[in-house]
Order: sequence, then C-alpha cells, then structure tokens
Amino acid sequence: MTAAAISTSREIRGWQMYDWAWSAFDTTVVTALLGPYLLDLAEKSDGVHVAGLRIAPASFFPFAVSLSTIVQVLFLPVLGAVADHTTHKKRLMMTLAYTGSVLLTGLFAVTGSTVVLGGALFVLASVAFSAASVVYNSFLPELAPPGERDRISSQAYAYGYAGGGLWLAANFALISFMSDTALAVRLCLGATGLWCALFFWLFPGRMLRPRPALRAKPAGLGWMRFSFGSSLATLREMRRNQPEAFRYLVAYLLFADGILTVITVSTSFAADELDASATTLLGVVLLIQFVGIGGALAFARVARRAGAKRTLIANLVVWIALVVYAFAALDSIPELWVLGVFLALVLGGAQALARSLFAQMIPAGREAEYFGFYEISSRGTSWLGPAAFGIANQVLGSQRQAILSLIVFFVVGTALLVPVDVARGMRQAGQDPTGIRL
Repeated sequence: MTAAAISTSREIRGWQMYDWAWSAFDTTVVTALLGPYLLDLAEKSDGVHVAGLRIAPASFFPFAVSLSTIVQVLFLPVLGAVADHTTHKKRLMMTLAYTGSVLLTGLFAVTGSTVVLGGALFVLASVAFSAASVVYNSFLPELAPPGERDRISSQAYAYGYAGGGLWLAANFALISFMSDTALAVRLCLGATGLWCALFFWLFPGRMLRPRPALRAKPAGLGWMRFSFGSSLATLREMRRNQPEAFRYLVAYLLFADGILTVITVSTSFAADELDASATTLLGVVLLIQFVGIGGALAFARVARRAGAKRTLIANLVVWIALVVYAFAALDSIPELWVLGVFLALVLGGAQALARSLFAQMIPAGREAEYFGFYEISSRGTSWLGPAAFGIANQVLGSQRQAILSLIVFFVVGTALLVPVDVARGMRQAGQDPTGIRL
C-alpha cells in the first residue's frame, strides 16, 4: 500500500495548512512591506554601501533576493538528498521552518542605519523557509494519488491566500491606526515570525505524520559527501532517463522567475512609479490575497476539464499580457487596483498547477531531492529575474523600463513548456498516467 493511500484527511489538512503559515512571509514581508521599507531607508541614507560598492536604493532588495537563491542553488538539492534518506524528514522540515520564523522576528530591529542587516536577515530567512518547503513539497506525492494532486495542491494555495490575507489585514489595520508608520512596519515584520511559528506548530507540527525513509544511505559515507554526490547524480539521471521532467524543470525555472520577480518588485514598482502610499500598497496586496483564493480553486476546476498543462499555458499567456500592460499603460492608482484583480486570478493557479504537474513526474522515493531542484526557482527565490530587473533598473534608472525585461522569462518559459509530454514523463518516472487529464 502506498503512502498516499493511507494518508488521512486530517494529515492532508495539516500539510495544506503549512501554506497558511508560510504565506504570511510571502505577503507581509516579501510582497508588501520589506521591499518598500528597505527602499525608503536606503534613499534616506543615499543608497546602500556593501564592500565599497554603492547599490542603488531600488536595486538593493532585488539583489538580496538574488543572493538568497545563489545560496539555495548549492544548498537545496543537497538538502533534498538528505531528506529522502532520513527517517526524520518531518523534524527536519519543522526545524528549518522554526529557524526562518526566528530570523523574521529580527526584522523588528532594522532601522535607518541597519539596511544591510535587514537584507541579511531576509536572505537567511528565505533560505531557511525555502529549505523547509523542499521537504514540505516532497510530502505531496506521498499524501495524494496522481488524480488528486491538482486539487490538493490548489486547496493548499487557497489556504495560503486566506492565511496570508488575514495576517495582512491585521497589519493593514495596525499601520492605518498608528501614527508612527516606520514603527508599525517594524512591528508587522517582526510579528510575522511569531505568526509563522504558531501555525507551523498547530498544523503540520501536530498533524503531519513522520514517514520512514524509502531509501537508505550507503554505509561508510558521511552525509556531506553522500548528499553532494547524490544530488549531482540525480541531476544527471533526470537529464538522461527522465528528459520530460528535466525539460519541464528548465521551463519552470524561467516562467517562475518571471512570476515571482513580479511579486517581489510589484510594491516597490508601484511606490516608485505611481507614488502609491503604504496604505494603498497593503490594500492592493490584501485584495490579491482574497481574490487569489478563488483564482487557485477556479484554475483547478478548469484543469480537471482541459488538462493541467493546457490550463497552465493559458495562465502564462495572461501573465505576458499583464507585464506588457504594466509597462505601457499603468499610470494611476485605480488602474493598479484593476491590475491587482487580474494578477490575483492567475497567480494561485500558476503556482498550484506548476507544483502538481512536477509532482506527477517524480519517481517514488526521490520526492525531496527532485523538489530541491524545483525549489531553486520557487516561492520568490529565483535569482535570474530579480537580477535582470535590478541590473536593468541600475542601468536605465527606471523601474517601468526594467519590468519589461521580465517578458523574456514568460515567453521563453512558455515556449519550452509547450512541447513537454507530461504523460511520457510520468511513464519515465514509473507512474501510470491512465485516466488523468494532463
């Protein structure tokens, strides 16, 4: 009997609620507050100086996002190899999640003279949370059979939008009523770590069962030597024996970079180009969270009829249109609200379907290692998009012109996704695609 066959609805709910806890980091820290807050601090101190180099204020946060992923490129696949071979996978996930939560609380200490500290705490927290998410994502094939993964993954993202939205609403209220906006932002950033830790403990910590390792580490090899060797061997094996999964991963690397860079820089873009206030930015992000619930569930229903891959491609075409509109026509705050609605509708669907499609093409017992490579470009931690945006802004001096550079990631990523044969990829992974709309 497979692990998916014996999972309970309570355990699945506990797994899904990880997204509820984690999304507070995405919404409050990454999307809504930290980028504009660090931008404001950097502008007041005439830029950020690191190792004798001056970094433009609008480029500092995108560069911090890129740095976090450079670390993850080396670390996450190695972590995945460890997670697949240990009986303490749940404990590993929870330790990393709690570490990220503690680091977030440190953002309360970031003030005018500590911009670099804010960037460093963000980088470390991002690495910890993304490492936890490698292990978290690896539970999906164990919890759900192939035909249920789109639905369960989409529901998890819906929970994430709800949790992130509720916490953001609380932050919105605090910032609106406090006269000292900077202090209010610091309180919100630091308290996000407490929110994450609480719900990690209440749901995955209490409901998700530890599971035995499906593979044993060879005797005589230390974890460091084994994990590096195993991750490199897995990448070579994927390219040679599972070319469809490898092609999908390359396509995902590109279009996810585009999506997640838009999320990362959107509030900074609106603050700089439209002079949007902190209250307006929080309101738009809050709108995105709650509209995103319906978007994630709606795309799951469409995928059941049209197939997950076709639905994802249609979703990415809408993303291309949104980026072009932001560059060419976005000139007012009302237009920003309208754009937020459309972005919310496609955001959750893209993330949920991308995750469940990749889960279909993973061999049993290799989930965490494969998701280690997947997570490199997941959850706003991709480095190509933020680096391209940061460099374009550094050279051109305009976030509006810089955002057009992201169109390449969507177009090329979608073009590479089109020829991927998911059914063949499932067979290459030893999975049965019969009766599944792909």
